[in-house]
Order: sequence, then C-alpha cells, then structure tokens
Amino acid sequence: MPRPFETSDRTDPPHGIEASLCLFESPLGRCAIAWTDAGVRAVQLPSIDDDATLARLARAAGVAAPGSRRRCAIPPPQIADAVAGIVELLGGAPRDLREVALDTTGIPAFALRVYALAREIAPGATLSYGELAARLGEPGAARAVGRALGDNPFVIIVPCHRVLAAGGRPGGFSAPGGLATKRRLLAIEAACRPALSPGQSGRLF
Repeated sequence: MPRPFETSDRTDPPHGIEASLCLFESPLGRCAIAWTDAGVRAVQLPSIDDDATLARLARAAGVAAPGSRRRCAIPPPQIADAVAGIVELLGGAPRDLREVALDTTGIPAFALRVYALAREIAPGATLSYGELAARLGEPGAARAVGRALGDNPFVIIVPCHRVLAAGGRPGGFSAPGGLATKRRLLAIEAACRPALSPGQSGRLF
C-alpha cells in the first residue's frame, strides 16, 4: 500500500467533486492517484517534485489543489489494487487494468468512447489515432481522438501512450516528460507482445 506523505487527504470540490489524493512509489518514480467513491478520478506520472505532481493531478481530477500540511489519504482496497496494477505494469508485467473502475463525471461522451476503446489495447500493442477513429465508426475523427487522449486524466489505466500518429510516428503525449515518457512506457511494454489480443497491432517505435 502507498505510504503516506505530507499532502492533502481530500480536496475542496470546485466542480461539485470531492476526491482523495495519494502519492505512491513506482518504477518511474513517485506517481499520484485521485479517487472518489465511484472510482479512480485521475492518475499522474512523476513531475519535477511532489508538489508539481499533485498540482497536475488536481487539475486532471477537476478538484482544488491540495494543501501542503495534511496527511495523504489511505487508499481503500479497490484503489490500492489499482495502484498495485499500475506499479506492476510500469515494472514490465503484462497487467490488464480494464477492471479498474473510473469516475468519469463531467467527461464528454466522445472522450468516453475513445477511452473505452483505448482500454482494449493490450500491453505491447499499439493503434494509430486513425485506426482508433475507424473503430469508433468515425474514420475522419483522428484529430478529435488525439485531442480526447491529450485530455486523458486516467494515464496508464486508459493507455493513451499506446496510440500513435500515422506511420508509427509518436504523435503527442501530455504527461510529464512528453514523448520521451511515451517512448519509455512503450519500451517497458515491449516484452508484453505475446499478450496481444486478436486483430491488434504489435507495432512499436
């Protein structure tokens, strides 16, 4: 279970949302997760320091920035399980995180469709923005798919890093570290190629 750090245990709800926050250790460094009773609200990869990571997490979750002198919340079992899955995946295990419940309050319907399909991409596999748009039944919506993934608050759980631009180019990645982080995540998952689902691309950079 993530050990507590000096940070906020619960945020004020500027958008009618209350969320608990916690930092946790991972093979990439200290990540953060926000959750509500409905499920995971946001995940954040390591930034330059804990304060920056938590500030980005709060923005992604749509909640107030955490205070600096309160204890981290203790994750309930379902969130602790989600954290364990993320840590294992970042360590190279072919973990499927599709069972993790998400709090999608306020997320546009189109983005929800994109995220649902992105969650079907197995570790070690990739699709292009155009291929994902085609699977949505909207083959001309590659840019809209890219924008939705750029706003993805559920990094790793919704694996936007597995979606590339045309021709295998990396495209974008809004998490800390940008494309270098995207490449690193794909490299970690390269050993997971035997876990590909039927019909999925195994293309990597």
